Amino acid sequence: MAQTQEVTPQKEGSIPSYLHRQLFFTPKPVAGVSLEGKTAIVTGSNCGVGLECSRQLLDLGITKLILAVRSQARGQAAAEELARDRSLAAGRSIDVWELDHLSYDSVRAFAGRARSLDRLDLVVLNAGTLPAAQTINPHTGHDEGVQVNYLSTSLLLVLLLDVIKSKPESQPARITITSSDGAAWTKFAEKKNRPLLASLDKPEGWSAIDRQFLSKLLVQFFVSKLATVVPASVAVVNMATPGMVHDSNMNRETKAQLASKIVEPLRRMMGYTSAVAARLIVDAAVNHGPESHGRYLSEQRIKPMAPIVYTEEGQVLKDQIWDETLAEFGFANMGGIINGFAGASSSATK
Repeated sequence: MAQTQEVTPQKEGSIPSYLHRQLFFTPKPVAGVSLEGKTAIVTGSNCGVGLECSRQLLDLGITKLILAVRSQARGQAAAEELARDRSLAAGRSIDVWELDHLSYDSVRAFAGRARSLDRLDLVVLNAGTLPAAQTINPHTGHDEGVQVNYLSTSLLLVLLLDVIKSKPESQPARITITSSDGAAWTKFAEKKNRPLLASLDKPEGWSAIDRQFLSKLLVQFFVSKLATVVPASVAVVNMATPGMVHDSNMNRETKAQLASKIVEPLRRMMGYTSAVAARLIVDAAVNHGPESHGRYLSEQRIKPMAPIVYTEEGQVLKDQIWDETLAEFGFANMGGIINGFAGASSSATK
């Protein structure tokens, strides 16, 4: 993969650079964009960054907003909060749809429901988890952190691309995935394992933070490959980091752990509020076009992904992760869907 950014992946992925960004960069509010007449989906939207992304899309005039949430009750409470902030004109709506990333059936049902929409212009895939202990999903047999942050997210991404493909009036749509600078920090001790994804279900070497970072790296590998197959003329798919956030619920399960208690004062001092962090995600979704397809954004501009993505080893891993992901979702015809896009390469069938 060609690397043309003004900063090297190694420098961008370093912790000192990350801390410097947190101290000296404040995202600008997103303005001057009209989303009137458009439909958006935001996953993980009942709290934190997802809720604030939803609020900002409404401020930009989105006509139909779908809050995709695991809990209908919490989603409805979020919708009521958002509606209280503004007077929705006739024809504008906030809907709540159930979506559980722990269930492939739920993901497929959600995508099936999306086919009923007249159009689908913008998607923010923000749902994520940071479990305090490893849990294996009884239905899929996978580590739940990897399933939520990578596997189900990838499945939903491809299924919604198929929905968008069927709605020419929405094209080019925008899909932005909430990513993390932490993708550059994972030890990725399992990278030589074959099969790779199945090895992540084993307890050996498991840690909450490293597995979360690794799940974000898997998304970077998958999206960078997907962008070579799915044309930006159908949908621009990019990734963006919200940076360090101090009022998010992401660490609710790990906050009692010693490491989290040590980091918490730093988070409070340097972290963005969810409202400020959401500017980075919304900017990626509405202000960046084909030049951002398959790319990663930080500081509201295109930046390098994790350094390993650009290495020869990374190219091998990218293909391995791609092949195993398509095989995982053979039951959902992921390979067939991807091959259905104009210009799809023969490598999409696995």
